[in-house]
Amino acid sequence: MGIHPVSGPSRYSREQLDLLAQGEMGECRLMPQGSNYTFLTALTNGDQQECQAIYKPQRGEAPLWDFPNGTLYLREYATYLVSEALGWGFVPPTVIRDGEFGIGSVQMFVESDTGANYFTLLEAYRDEMLRVCALDVVINNADRKASHCLLGDDGRIWCIDHGVTFHDQHKLRTVIWDFAGEPVPEPILKDLGGLLQGFDEADGIGEGLTPLLSRSEVDAVRRRVDVLLESRTFPLPGPERS
Repeated sequence: MGIHPVSGPSRYSREQLDLLAQGEMGECRLMPQGSNYTFLTALTNGDQQECQAIYKPQRGEAPLWDFPNGTLYLREYATYLVSEALGWGFVPPTVIRDGEFGIGSVQMFVESDTGANYFTLLEAYRDEMLRVCALDVVINNADRKASHCLLGDDGRIWCIDHGVTFHDQHKLRTVIWDFAGEPVPEPILKDLGGLLQGFDEADGIGEGLTPLLSRSEVDAVRRRVDVLLESRTFPLPGPERS
């Protein structure tokens, strides 16, 4: 599939984003947590610039009974695209590119407070968590853990680990049920409306997701946004709540 261009948040320089997409990958150090192979690596270029990144190769993905094999890295990138299209910037800059163990997702590593998680951050960052909740509904996140919400050293909220997302059937499994049944705030509805309005336009999110997901999965993204806009409330947990 090759290298994807990056159009990340303005807090990253063009040089940093180019480094993520095109820099030479150094030694890959296996991270101990998780069922899939995840590596911490450094990317460098001829100007001696360096950035740390998380590399998740397709070859290291454990099979799942309900998701197509070898697609989790694509879903990591797809979540980044949706977060950017909404203008929320919660997902660190992410690309698809080759590495030591083949094609995979490569995401900017975020230095963060290791003692922070969704539950410790909720009170002080409620507005951000409302958006994270909405993002998870849109991407149908089947694995939102508290530790996936980070407080970066830059003081911003970041969200990671989005491989198990975008199923065309309801799969929402999350720790974020604090807003269940509450109205979706108007600013979030406005952003969702903008996402839907431009869904099928040239360079819209529908076009961006088409190479990464199945047709039914792309259509399901649109349906989930439609439901949020029509109901104007966050969904209630079903009997399978987790």
